[in-house]
Amino acid sequence: MSHYKHLTPIEREKIFLLHSQNKTLSYIAKIIHRDKSTVSREIARNGYNGAYSPSAAHTKYLERRTNCKPKLKFSNPEIFKYVRDKFLELKWSPEQICGRLKLEKSDLYVSYTTIYRAIYSGKFDTDKERASNGNRGAIRKLRHRGKSRHTKGYIEKRGKIPISNNISDRPQEANNRTRIGDREADTVIGKSGGGCLVTLVDRKSRFLISSKAKKKDSVSVKDTMISCLTGQPCHSITPDRGMEFAKHAEISVALEKVKFYFPLPHHPWQRGTNENTNGLLREYFPKSYDLNDVA
Repeated sequence: MSHYKHLTPIEREKIFLLHSQNKTLSYIAKIIHRDKSTVSREIARNGYNGAYSPSAAHTKYLERRTNCKPKLKFSNPEIFKYVRDKFLELKWSPEQICGRLKLEKSDLYVSYTTIYRAIYSGKFDTDKERASNGNRGAIRKLRHRGKSRHTKGYIEKRGKIPISNNISDRPQEANNRTRIGDREADTVIGKSGGGCLVTLVDRKSRFLISSKAKKKDSVSVKDTMISCLTGQPCHSITPDRGMEFAKHAEISVALEKVKFYFPLPHHPWQRGTNENTNGLLREYFPKSYDLNDVA
Protein backbone atom coordinates (compact mmCIF):
# COMPACT_ATOMS: atom_id res chain seq x y z
CA MET A 1 0.00 0.00 0.00
CA SER A 2 1.47 3.39 -1.00
CA HIS A 3 1.26 6.40 1.28
CA TYR A 4 0.90 10.01 0.21
CA LYS A 5 4.07 12.03 0.67
CA HIS A 6 3.72 15.71 1.44
CA LEU A 7 5.47 18.24 -0.76
CA THR A 8 9.04 19.03 0.26
CA PRO A 9 10.50 22.57 0.51
CA ILE A 10 12.46 21.90 -2.69
CA GLU A 11 9.29 20.85 -4.55
CA ARG A 12 7.54 23.99 -3.34
CA GLU A 13 10.48 26.08 -4.63
CA LYS A 14 10.09 24.43 -8.05
CA ILE A 15 6.34 25.08 -8.05
CA PHE A 16 7.01 28.76 -7.27
CA LEU A 17 9.64 29.09 -10.00
CA LEU A 18 7.53 27.42 -12.70
CA HIS A 19 4.24 29.04 -11.63
CA SER A 20 5.89 32.49 -11.79
CA GLN A 21 6.83 31.66 -15.40
CA ASN A 22 3.15 30.94 -16.15
CA LYS A 23 3.75 27.24 -16.76
CA THR A 24 0.65 25.04 -16.84
CA LEU A 25 -0.33 22.83 -13.93
CA SER A 26 0.26 19.76 -16.09
CA TYR A 27 3.77 20.93 -16.95
CA ILE A 28 4.64 21.65 -13.30
CA ALA A 29 3.24 18.28 -12.21
CA LYS A 30 5.37 16.51 -14.82
CA ILE A 31 8.54 18.33 -13.72
CA ILE A 32 8.15 17.48 -10.01
CA HIS A 33 6.69 14.00 -10.67
CA ARG A 34 3.43 14.72 -8.88
CA ASP A 35 -0.22 14.46 -9.82
CA LYS A 36 -1.75 17.55 -11.41
CA SER A 37 -4.38 17.69 -8.66
CA THR A 38 -1.61 17.90 -6.04
CA VAL A 39 -0.14 20.98 -7.72
CA SER A 40 -3.57 22.56 -8.20
CA ARG A 41 -4.51 21.98 -4.56
CA GLU A 42 -1.15 23.34 -3.34
CA ILE A 43 -1.47 26.62 -5.29
CA ALA A 44 -5.16 27.06 -4.43
CA ARG A 45 -4.56 26.42 -0.73
CA ASN A 46 -1.45 28.57 -0.36
CA GLY A 47 -1.76 31.20 -3.09
CA TYR A 48 -2.90 34.79 -2.65
CA ASN A 49 -4.06 37.10 -5.48
CA GLY A 50 -2.53 34.74 -8.03
CA ALA A 51 0.87 34.66 -6.33
CA TYR A 52 2.42 31.66 -4.58
CA SER A 53 5.06 31.76 -1.86
CA PRO A 54 6.96 28.52 -1.08
CA SER A 55 8.09 29.66 2.37
CA ALA A 56 4.59 30.81 3.34
CA ALA A 57 3.15 27.57 1.97
CA HIS A 58 5.54 25.50 4.04
CA THR A 59 4.77 27.56 7.15
CA LYS A 60 1.04 27.00 6.64
CA TYR A 61 1.67 23.29 6.16
CA LEU A 62 3.54 23.12 9.46
CA GLU A 63 0.73 24.97 11.21
CA ARG A 64 -1.82 22.52 9.83
CA ARG A 65 0.30 19.62 11.02
CA THR A 66 0.80 20.96 14.54
CA ASN A 67 -1.93 18.86 16.15
CA CYS A 68 -1.36 15.63 14.22
CA LYS A 69 2.40 15.14 13.97
CA PRO A 70 4.53 13.34 16.57
CA LYS A 71 6.63 15.32 18.98
CA LEU A 72 9.76 16.68 17.31
CA LYS A 73 13.08 15.17 18.21
CA PHE A 74 14.19 18.64 19.23
CA SER A 75 12.63 18.04 22.63
CA ASN A 76 15.92 16.23 23.24
CA PRO A 77 18.29 19.02 24.44
CA GLU A 78 21.34 17.27 22.98
CA ILE A 79 19.82 17.17 19.49
CA PHE A 80 18.61 20.76 19.79
CA LYS A 81 22.04 22.06 20.85
CA TYR A 82 23.92 20.04 18.21
CA VAL A 83 21.73 21.21 15.33
CA ARG A 84 21.47 24.81 16.57
CA ASP A 85 25.24 25.16 16.95
CA LYS A 86 26.00 23.63 13.55
CA PHE A 87 23.31 25.70 11.79
CA LEU A 88 23.70 29.08 13.48
CA GLU A 89 27.36 29.11 14.52
CA LEU A 90 29.07 27.01 11.82
CA LYS A 91 26.52 27.90 9.11
CA TRP A 92 26.03 24.29 8.03
CA SER A 93 23.03 23.44 5.86
CA PRO A 94 20.40 20.94 7.10
CA GLU A 95 21.74 18.45 4.54
CA GLN A 96 25.28 18.85 5.89
CA ILE A 97 24.14 18.36 9.48
CA CYS A 98 22.16 15.24 8.57
CA GLY A 99 25.08 13.88 6.55
CA ARG A 100 27.53 14.39 9.41
CA LEU A 101 25.24 12.58 11.86
CA LYS A 102 24.94 9.66 9.42
CA LEU A 103 28.71 9.57 8.99
CA GLU A 104 29.26 9.55 12.74
CA LYS A 105 26.49 6.92 13.20
CA SER A 106 25.29 9.11 16.04
CA ASP A 107 22.38 8.19 18.31
CA LEU A 108 21.33 11.83 17.89
CA TYR A 109 20.32 11.32 14.26
CA VAL A 110 17.67 13.65 12.84
CA SER A 111 16.64 13.95 9.18
CA TYR A 112 17.28 17.11 7.17
CA THR A 113 13.53 17.48 6.52
CA THR A 114 12.95 17.59 10.28
CA ILE A 115 15.64 20.27 10.57
CA TYR A 116 13.96 22.30 7.81
CA ARG A 117 10.63 22.00 9.63
CA ALA A 118 12.24 23.25 12.82
CA ILE A 119 13.78 26.23 11.02
CA TYR A 120 10.54 27.22 9.27
CA SER A 121 8.54 26.83 12.48
CA GLY A 122 10.84 29.24 14.34
CA LYS A 123 12.49 26.65 16.58
CA PHE A 124 15.85 28.43 16.40
CA ASP A 125 14.57 32.02 16.45
CA THR A 126 15.67 34.29 19.30
CA ASP A 127 13.12 35.98 21.57
CA LYS A 128 13.92 39.29 19.85
CA GLU A 129 13.23 37.80 16.43
CA ARG A 130 9.95 36.29 17.63
CA ALA A 131 8.84 39.66 19.01
CA SER A 132 9.60 41.53 15.79
CA ASN A 133 6.80 41.62 13.23
CA GLY A 134 8.00 40.64 9.78
CA ASN A 135 11.29 39.22 11.02
CA ARG A 136 11.86 35.87 9.31
CA GLY A 137 14.33 34.77 11.97
CA ALA A 138 16.51 31.75 11.35
CA ILE A 139 14.96 31.23 7.91
CA ARG A 140 17.28 33.99 6.70
CA LYS A 141 20.25 31.86 7.73
CA LEU A 142 19.39 29.38 4.97
CA ARG A 143 21.65 29.82 1.96
CA HIS A 144 18.81 31.04 -0.24
CA ARG A 145 17.11 32.87 2.65
CA GLY A 146 14.05 30.71 2.08
CA LYS A 147 13.49 32.40 -1.27
CA SER A 148 13.58 31.21 -4.84
CA ARG A 149 16.15 32.36 -7.35
CA HIS A 150 13.81 34.48 -9.50
CA THR A 151 10.67 36.49 -8.81
CA LYS A 152 7.41 36.37 -10.75
CA GLY A 153 7.73 37.77 -14.24
CA TYR A 154 11.49 37.21 -14.41
CA ILE A 155 12.81 37.44 -17.97
CA GLU A 156 16.16 35.98 -19.00
CA LYS A 157 18.33 38.88 -20.22
CA ARG A 158 21.61 37.11 -20.78
CA GLY A 159 22.84 36.30 -24.26
CA LYS A 160 22.19 32.90 -25.76
CA ILE A 161 24.95 30.54 -26.81
CA PRO A 162 24.82 27.72 -29.35
CA ILE A 163 24.73 24.43 -27.48
CA SER A 164 26.24 21.13 -28.56
CA ASN A 165 24.10 18.59 -26.68
CA ASN A 166 20.99 18.70 -24.49
CA ILE A 167 21.04 17.17 -21.03
CA SER A 168 18.52 14.59 -22.24
CA ASP A 169 21.33 13.14 -24.37
CA ARG A 170 23.73 12.74 -21.45
CA PRO A 171 24.93 9.13 -20.90
CA GLN A 172 23.25 7.08 -18.19
CA GLU A 173 26.60 6.63 -16.44
CA ALA A 174 26.59 10.38 -15.85
CA ASN A 175 22.91 10.54 -14.91
CA ASN A 176 23.25 7.66 -12.43
CA ARG A 177 26.56 8.88 -10.95
CA THR A 178 28.25 5.53 -11.50
CA ARG A 179 31.69 6.78 -12.58
CA ILE A 180 34.24 9.45 -11.76
CA GLY A 181 34.70 12.20 -14.34
CA ASP A 182 31.23 13.55 -15.09
CA ARG A 183 31.43 17.22 -14.11
CA GLU A 184 28.97 20.03 -13.44
CA ALA A 185 30.34 23.52 -14.14
CA ASP A 186 29.44 27.05 -13.08
CA THR A 187 30.99 30.32 -11.93
CA VAL A 188 30.81 32.21 -8.64
CA ILE A 189 31.15 35.98 -8.94
CA GLY A 190 32.28 38.60 -6.44
CA LYS A 191 32.08 42.36 -6.80
CA SER A 192 31.01 43.48 -10.27
CA GLY A 193 33.84 43.88 -12.73
CA GLY A 194 36.17 41.53 -10.90
CA GLY A 195 37.24 37.96 -11.39
CA CYS A 196 35.18 34.86 -10.73
CA LEU A 197 35.65 31.36 -9.40
CA VAL A 198 35.18 28.55 -11.90
CA THR A 199 33.65 25.58 -10.06
CA LEU A 200 33.84 22.03 -11.42
CA VAL A 201 32.10 19.37 -9.30
CA ASP A 202 32.30 15.62 -9.92
CA ARG A 203 28.78 14.15 -9.89
CA LYS A 204 29.78 10.84 -8.29
CA SER A 205 32.30 11.88 -5.62
CA ARG A 206 31.07 15.51 -5.19
CA PHE A 207 34.77 16.48 -5.26
CA LEU A 208 35.27 20.14 -6.18
CA ILE A 209 37.97 21.53 -8.45
CA SER A 210 37.95 25.33 -8.46
CA SER A 211 40.22 28.11 -9.67
CA LYS A 212 39.96 31.84 -10.23
CA ALA A 213 39.41 33.31 -13.68
CA LYS A 214 40.61 36.89 -14.17
CA LYS A 215 37.27 37.87 -15.69
CA LYS A 216 33.87 36.29 -16.13
CA ASP A 217 34.22 36.07 -19.88
CA SER A 218 34.37 33.14 -22.26
CA VAL A 219 38.14 33.37 -22.87
CA SER A 220 39.14 33.51 -19.20
CA VAL A 221 36.70 30.77 -18.21
CA LYS A 222 37.85 28.59 -21.11
CA ASP A 223 41.52 28.90 -20.12
CA THR A 224 40.72 28.22 -16.45
CA MET A 225 38.65 25.11 -17.22
CA ILE A 226 41.34 23.67 -19.48
CA SER A 227 43.97 24.30 -16.82
CA CYS A 228 41.85 22.67 -14.09
CA LEU A 229 40.80 19.58 -16.05
CA THR A 230 43.93 18.75 -18.03
CA GLY A 231 45.16 15.39 -16.73
CA GLN A 232 41.94 14.81 -14.74
CA PRO A 233 39.37 12.12 -15.62
CA CYS A 234 36.62 13.91 -17.55
CA HIS A 235 33.88 12.15 -19.51
CA SER A 236 31.26 14.90 -19.68
CA ILE A 237 30.61 18.47 -18.54
CA THR A 238 27.19 19.90 -17.66
CA PRO A 239 27.58 23.69 -17.44
CA ASP A 240 25.32 26.65 -16.86
CA ARG A 241 23.93 28.27 -20.03
CA GLY A 242 25.76 31.55 -19.39
CA MET A 243 27.84 33.36 -22.01
CA GLU A 244 30.99 32.53 -20.06
CA PHE A 245 30.73 28.98 -21.46
CA ALA A 246 30.39 30.14 -25.08
CA LYS A 247 33.77 28.61 -26.00
CA HIS A 248 32.75 25.12 -24.91
CA ALA A 249 33.71 23.73 -28.34
CA GLU A 250 37.32 24.87 -27.84
CA ILE A 251 37.37 23.36 -24.36
CA SER A 252 36.06 20.09 -25.79
CA VAL A 253 38.89 19.92 -28.32
CA ALA A 254 41.55 20.76 -25.71
CA LEU A 255 40.24 18.04 -23.37
CA GLU A 256 40.26 15.25 -25.97
CA LYS A 257 36.73 15.86 -27.25
CA VAL A 258 34.92 15.71 -23.92
CA LYS A 259 31.23 16.39 -24.55
CA PHE A 260 29.17 19.23 -23.06
CA TYR A 261 25.52 18.63 -22.09
CA PHE A 262 23.43 21.74 -21.42
CA PRO A 263 20.46 21.81 -19.02
CA LEU A 264 17.11 23.31 -19.91
CA PRO A 265 16.70 27.06 -19.27
CA HIS A 266 15.57 27.88 -15.72
CA HIS A 267 16.21 24.30 -14.51
CA PRO A 268 18.95 24.86 -11.89
CA TRP A 269 18.11 21.55 -10.18
CA GLN A 270 19.49 19.74 -13.25
CA ARG A 271 22.89 20.88 -11.93
CA GLY A 272 21.92 20.42 -8.30
CA THR A 273 25.31 19.16 -7.11
CA ASN A 274 27.04 22.27 -8.46
CA GLU A 275 24.33 24.63 -7.21
CA ASN A 276 24.65 23.23 -3.69
CA THR A 277 28.45 23.42 -3.79
CA ASN A 278 28.30 27.05 -4.90
CA GLY A 279 26.04 27.70 -1.92
CA LEU A 280 28.76 26.32 0.35
CA LEU A 281 31.37 28.57 -1.28
CA ARG A 282 29.13 31.59 -0.75
CA GLU A 283 29.59 31.16 2.99
CA TYR A 284 33.24 32.13 2.47
CA PHE A 285 33.00 34.27 -0.66
CA PRO A 286 29.82 36.41 -0.41
CA LYS A 287 28.81 38.58 -3.37
CA SER A 288 30.35 41.60 -1.65
CA TYR A 289 33.75 39.89 -1.57
CA ASP A 290 36.40 41.16 -4.00
CA LEU A 291 37.68 38.05 -5.75
CA ASN A 292 40.63 40.04 -7.08
CA ASP A 293 42.09 39.49 -3.60
CA VAL A 294 42.05 35.72 -4.14
CA ALA A 295 45.38 34.34 -5.33
